[in-house]
Amino acid sequence: MARNLSNLGAPKKANTGRKRVGRGMGSGMGKTSARGHKGQGSRSGFSLMRGFEGGQMPLHRRLPKRGFTNIFRTEYTVVNLDRIAALETDAPLTAIGIDDYVKLGLASNKKALIKILGSGELASAITITAHKFSKSAVEKIEKAGGKAEILGGPVDPAAAPKGKLKKKVAVAAK
Repeated sequence: MARNLSNLGAPKKANTGRKRVGRGMGSGMGKTSARGHKGQGSRSGFSLMRGFEGGQMPLHRRLPKRGFTNIFRTEYTVVNLDRIAALETDAPLTAIGIDDYVKLGLASNKKALIKILGSGELASAITITAHKFSKSAVEKIEKAGGKAEILGGPVDPAAAPKGKLKKKVAVAAK
């Protein structure tokens, strides 16, 4: 039978009343009020701790701990050059500052740290200001005739440390 507005009905179990416990033997939940016989769960005031497994060693304590979480890690919002190039097709850009990233939809908030990566190519010269740049991004921006500016000064790719930094160890004289 086809359903239409003239013969609509409530879905199954929509009109079923809630379970009324502790209302005598005729209710279907008589004697123990659907709590079973004896034990901790049958008592009033019983509440089970999250993750409790009846005294067995809980799963979160049985699994091994792995890895390390650095609480001092700095998270950067990554912006690739191809996303900036896609914005150029709408209107020509000459400069992108820190405030522009949120307006252009490249970052979620003004306090986000921005890192520019070199995926993609730029067609025109743009001055890009950000907190950090990859080497390939700086090369591609300068190849297009633009400038890459870190907050606080221009980018010098030659000044970046090469390889891993070695710690100087002071050797005590004997």
